Amino acid sequence: MKRRILLLSLLVLLGIFLLTGCIPGDGSYTISKPAGFLSGIWHGWIAPISLIVGIFKSGVRVYETVNSGWWYDFGFYIAIISGFGGISLSRKKKKGE
Repeated sequence: MKRRILLLSLLVLLGIFLLTGCIPGDGSYTISKPAGFLSGIWHGWIAPISLIVGIFKSGVRVYETVNSGWWYDFGFYIAIISGFGGISLSRKKKKGE
């Protein structure tokens, strides 16, 4: 049982490190290579983690400021809506409804 808990905690820790590898505002994007559509989707998926990390680290933002414009915004909002909007689809309805 202890081994299973240790393995699960290591997997969670590894997952957190992998998710924060391409966090917005970390300086990995330049003007010559702005964040695009797929980066927008990724940043939308990890937005809650970016928010928590941004509280403790001043250079991290939820939204990448060096982006390609409308396509980055579109990918970001698709990921935000699918992630947080999907919660309402999984709720159980009351019997009277």
